[in-house]
Amino acid sequence: MVMESHVIGAVLSSMQDFRHIKAWQRAHALAIALHKRVRTFSRAGHSRLRAQLTGAADSIGDTIMEGAGAATAKEFARFLDMSIKSANETEGHLLKARDLDLIAPAEWQAFTGEVIEIRKMTYSYRRTMLENDKKAREKDPNKNANGGKQKRPRSKPPDA
Repeated sequence: MVMESHVIGAVLSSMQDFRHIKAWQRAHALAIALHKRVRTFSRAGHSRLRAQLTGAADSIGDTIMEGAGAATAKEFARFLDMSIKSANETEGHLLKARDLDLIAPAEWQAFTGEVIEIRKMTYSYRRTMLENDKKAREKDPNKNANGGKQKRPRSKPPDA
């Protein structure tokens, strides 16, 4: 089945296979690499930082994965926004790990560089989803921000 490109924001986002999203692929690879790298943190007395770092890194890709099933482009964009915030959190935990001498400056630079690139990709994808949502709503002005659902007017309660 062929869908026109202007439909992608409104309809196709609910049918996306997250495994084809480049930002998810890189976020997944980053999370795996970080899990392998921080295995020694608990022995160094930093198990909480390990859990926070791996949790935040996992959340980058997990949130993209979850959002790929969203009903609308606008809803997917909200998940992408949460993924961006998880990237920010991951970067902060990496900085703390570097400052505690748990990872070498060169490793920190490599991991942080990858987090920044994933964040940029996710931000760009989010912007595209919001533009697609806007185009879909402009094309069909009867649809509103609720994914096309019109709110019913409330009836006033009868006077008692």
